Amino acid sequence: MQRFRVRYQVKASAANIEARAQALAIEQSVEMPLSAIHDAELMHTVVGRVETIAPTDAQHFAVTLSLAPETTGFEIGQLLNMLFGNSALHEDLRLEDIELPEAMLARFPGPACGIAGLREQLNAPQRPLTCTALKPQGLPPQALAQLAARFAQAGIDLIKDDHGIAEQHFAPFAQRVPLIQAAVAQANERHGTRSLYVPNLTGGPAHLLEQMRIAKDVGIKAVMVAPMISGISVLSTLREHGFIVLAHPALLGIARMDPALVLGKLFRLAGADAVIYPNHGGRFGFSPACCQRIATFARAPWGLHKAICPVPAGGMHPDRLAEVIAFYGPDVMLLIGGALLDAPDMDRAATDFVQRAAHLSPAYTP
Repeated sequence: MQRFRVRYQVKASAANIEARAQALAIEQSVEMPLSAIHDAELMHTVVGRVETIAPTDAQHFAVTLSLAPETTGFEIGQLLNMLFGNSALHEDLRLEDIELPEAMLARFPGPACGIAGLREQLNAPQRPLTCTALKPQGLPPQALAQLAARFAQAGIDLIKDDHGIAEQHFAPFAQRVPLIQAAVAQANERHGTRSLYVPNLTGGPAHLLEQMRIAKDVGIKAVMVAPMISGISVLSTLREHGFIVLAHPALLGIARMDPALVLGKLFRLAGADAVIYPNHGGRFGFSPACCQRIATFARAPWGLHKAICPVPAGGMHPDRLAEVIAFYGPDVMLLIGGALLDAPDMDRAATDFVQRAAHLSPAYTP
């Protein structure tokens, strides 16, 4: 099988960059002195190769390695390990991008649903999708259920747990999820809406499996997980169990990895159907260029893998809807949480959010 390529940004001097690149290739493949390897076939097939070195400024170089696909075991966690496992411990490196050959791409699951499946589930063939969050943590299950019902009445497509809502004593998963799911289902039936409740899954493997069982039992179709906390392989597990999967970016900032690569490519490869990230101009520092790269990686053709939905979020306000839709186009999910809860008339604000998202034209000029 054709080798895959990985690009890094490396801080080094011109005199040292070749040696640094070779050390990186060894670290990310066999992790031992080459002089101790006596198998010629292993040397040829498994040892990483430096393919290109190009300066990007006076102190940094773009280094591209090629690695053997078989070393990944064609499992998303091991792929991440081969991309940046030990080398993530070095402060002079940043993981920038990957290029996977078609045969290798086909060995990973990718999203089961993607944008097209979300649109079919929500009966929303063209318009931007909408999303909000149940906040704050500390509310009891009954209060969260009442809040979710109001959002469902307004017609918001996805009503997710805030990522801070986990297995706390004030709203345990086994209590809150059935109550919220029932409240959303009743509101849908009463008002003709098709909102989905999206609980946040957390904890270790046994705990996650129990939460998945509870979610299945009460008819949950979509769930959210933070792969940088729970492990990126969890995305593939959730996909295999038939859930629509939202990936949350919590803890991504600790990694020296390009956010667009992780959110738009790796989470997609692992099975996410939609990926949440901080939009530019919100309360986090992502640039417009970074946000555009995330959306491009999420939606661009990539082997047989379905396009997934970008979900810009993080301090978003209804006043920015026209701007955001113009930036991303209609294949986007708009996530507004705190601004709706802070509105003088939350029910009116939620309804206006849904109606404006449906009718705003992408042809927006500020």
